[in-house]
Amino acid sequence: MATTPDARTIRMIGQLSTIGLAFVFALVMGFGGGYWLDNQFGTKPWLSLLGFAIGLAAGILNVVRTMKVVSAPASEPTDTPTAPRGGA
Repeated sequence: MATTPDARTIRMIGQLSTIGLAFVFALVMGFGGGYWLDNQFGTKPWLSLLGFAIGLAAGILNVVRTMKVVSAPASEPTDTPTAPRGGA
């Protein structure tokens, strides 16, 4: 019999499915910002390269943060009170 995925598994799949898009978005935003600044100040290609490097760093940081969240161990449910041990 097939088991249904729990909420943590569904959340993990959602987070993992956005890694690639977030990485590419960070690269495009960094390079795009640098390219626009290059056109404003006439410094081609230096600010484009700097923007690309910043976007790359931001993309890697997003991947690392997402992987830390996904790979964190599931916390034990704490909504069930435990009875005190010993006689009372």
